[in-house]
Amino acid sequence: MQPNGRSETERTPLDQAARAGWMYYVGGMTQDQIATELGVSRQRAQRLVSRAMSEGLIHVRVDHPIAECMELERALMQRFDLQLARVAPSAGAGVDPAHAIAPLAASVVEKVMDCAEKQTIAVGTGRALRAMADEMRTMDGKHHQLVSLIGNISPDGTASNYDVIMRIADKVGAPYYPMPLPVFVESDHARDLFYGLKQVQVVEQLAAHADVTFVGVGQMDVTAPMMVDGFVDPEARNELEAAGAVGEIASWVYDENGAYIDSMHNRRIGGLRAGANPDGMVIGVAGGRAKYPAIKAALKGRLINGLVTDEHTARFILQ
Repeated sequence: MQPNGRSETERTPLDQAARAGWMYYVGGMTQDQIATELGVSRQRAQRLVSRAMSEGLIHVRVDHPIAECMELERALMQRFDLQLARVAPSAGAGVDPAHAIAPLAASVVEKVMDCAEKQTIAVGTGRALRAMADEMRTMDGKHHQLVSLIGNISPDGTASNYDVIMRIADKVGAPYYPMPLPVFVESDHARDLFYGLKQVQVVEQLAAHADVTFVGVGQMDVTAPMMVDGFVDPEARNELEAAGAVGEIASWVYDENGAYIDSMHNRRIGGLRAGANPDGMVIGVAGGRAKYPAIKAALKGRLINGLVTDEHTARFILQ
């Protein structure tokens, strides 16, 4: 028995939704057939299938290349001289673009993991990267190594929610190197002291030789996670706004030209900038209206040389 008194095999409210989702997406059954099989009404069957998707019990990937998305990919690569571009079909109004992008981004990571030659893979943070990690299949990537660009300690001393690397490592079995620092340090002097530590220097060296880096791209308006989560205080916010901040990658803030801003905020970041290896690939995983200016600026400034995004975002960027 489990601590709550239930046996491990006792049905939960999601069991029926999971079964209905399996029948619909894997078994190819109609909702009428599912209703008959489960002994419920057609309306109930429809709700169960919808719940299976909304609860993240079902992961869908489209293997057929969609012509319009491929055209956008070619246009992005040509316009911004990218090494890689992948465009997912937009999922419709009201759907978080991160959910549309995640399966496609997961397939890109999996392709890197399938490489027989050892790869050093650096990882940033963001909702799209977390969704990407959740979409990844379990696979053998133990001959690779993962390194985080982001500090893993919040201001109150708790583990940061910004760390994605552990999610990916769990899926692929690769050794991983977290950044053993606060997301933001107290001062320039404190940052210098931290970077004198051997453990931090190991992470810095690995990131400097990363073959591939995956990063989120964040906006810098009032909806930005760094703003909402309290990582940017009013003084820093005013400074960044005056400097023309439009986006951030791994917490490093940049302007509309993709140039990192010389600011108190950037001098206090505990982590590393993406792209230290000039021969490496830095792939941005991002989409959505709020991020349009940030993504376009990152491309313009060559902060990223690869992009996984959705149709609507791609079309805006190409305007």
